[in-house]
Amino acid sequence: MTIRVVLADDQALIRAGFRMILEAEDDIEVVGEAVDGDQAIAATRQLRPDVVLMDVQMPSMDGLEATGHIVRDDDIHSRVVILTTFERDDYVLEALRAGASGFLLKNAPPEELVHAVRVVAAGEALLAPSVTRRVIEEYVRRPAPRSHEADIGRLTERETEVLQLLATGKSNSELATHLYLGEGTIKTHVSNVLTKLGLRDRMQAVVFAYESGLVEPGRA
Repeated sequence: MTIRVVLADDQALIRAGFRMILEAEDDIEVVGEAVDGDQAIAATRQLRPDVVLMDVQMPSMDGLEATGHIVRDDDIHSRVVILTTFERDDYVLEALRAGASGFLLKNAPPEELVHAVRVVAAGEALLAPSVTRRVIEEYVRRPAPRSHEADIGRLTERETEVLQLLATGKSNSELATHLYLGEGTIKTHVSNVLTKLGLRDRMQAVVFAYESGLVEPGRA
């Protein structure tokens, strides 16, 4: 299947560069562009991309606010990767709060951009390698707009184990290797965890694991 992407950045050269990198791949198609948050929301609603690559600093409405609008819209199932030139913890924290599924620096190598699109389109979460676990730990220490009620009892023992391992950032293939299970079985367990806990994606599952106390900061 072809991964459909919308590019949201106020700099034309940046969009052109991203388009060139992504469309060199057989499985990725750039279906639209936006120069600000308002256009990003409109393009996402119209084009229904799998992934939106969203700049943070844009005129009119910034990328973080636009991400929140996209994620909160139940009719939109697109996932958002936040792109920025600034390696700032507060951007990462705000991106997590807004519901972004990934965060990547613009100066990342082209192969990392392509990897990010594929990972997030597959339903997994992605943080730039330079963004360390301390960011997640700081996130869960701050007051959240709404609290997650830990309801681990709704999960099976295996699903609980999968959730704990998700908090370490393991991919499906790594989880399969660690638990000696098939990757298809892992996908089923992850899907069950998200459904039972009412979570949108793996990024929310990671945060939930910390907020619920299932995983303690510094011990994942």
